[in-house]
Amino acid sequence: MTTKIVAARAATCLVLVLFSGAWADARAQKSSSVEDVVRALDEQERAAAQKRDVAALERLWSEDFTVNAPTNQVVVGRRAVMDVFVHGGIINFETFERTIEFVRVEGDLVFIMGSETIRPVGDAPMAGQTVRRRFTNVWRKEGDTWRLFMRHANNLPPR
Repeated sequence: MTTKIVAARAATCLVLVLFSGAWADARAQKSSSVEDVVRALDEQERAAAQKRDVAALERLWSEDFTVNAPTNQVVVGRRAVMDVFVHGGIINFETFERTIEFVRVEGDLVFIMGSETIRPVGDAPMAGQTVRRRFTNVWRKEGDTWRLFMRHANNLPPR
């Protein structure tokens, strides 16, 4: 091989390495930006659930919202979730804290996992008790916005 060919191959490899690094940085920045946006929406959803803010929940929940709830039932569709949990009094919290422990951005989906501590009131199940639970929220890009698409939560046994 001539020196020119070796130099050309070396230059090509260098360009590819630099380009792949820049591409990875751009992807990481985009992923971080999406993560920041969805983390903020997840916090809005938590606050809206605590306040029983129907208008905010309708804006944040997908029309296809599906919940696998601590009440051991799966409820499909935003309207059904609203009827069962909000209008049915199951979502009625004096306090509601959420700690995010893991976030993964995968294209048009964002997975959020962590723990929650709630204190139900009124006619809500376990009213007056402090309830710890694990959760997974799945957010989906719908048009130009992110909406909560699926949720699973399960209560933990008392300590």
